[in-house]
Amino acid sequence: MDRDMVVLAKVKLLSANRRVVRGVEGLWIYRLLTQVEPEVYGSKLAYVLVEESGSPLVRELPERRLALLDEAVEVAKALSPANPYREKVLRRALAARARMVP
Repeated sequence: MDRDMVVLAKVKLLSANRRVVRGVEGLWIYRLLTQVEPEVYGSKLAYVLVEESGSPLVRELPERRLALLDEAVEVAKALSPANPYREKVLRRALAARARMVP
């Protein structure tokens, strides 16, 4: 893991001055930071992945949407059962994933 990239991601996160950074930037930040501190950033990554799966950029790309949702489920499942956000983000990811499959 490149320490400079981690620092850059944390700076972007702090400078965003929002509870959750959304969109492509949020995906980049949370994907990177989840590798370093999964229990701190994993729930936000799962949240943003589900949110992005419904964005106009991927709405008409079912394979891409499914990949985002699969990643969200994987990230949420990897969180510790003691993590207070685990159940909520896992339920949300599984529900969104279930709506994709006929």
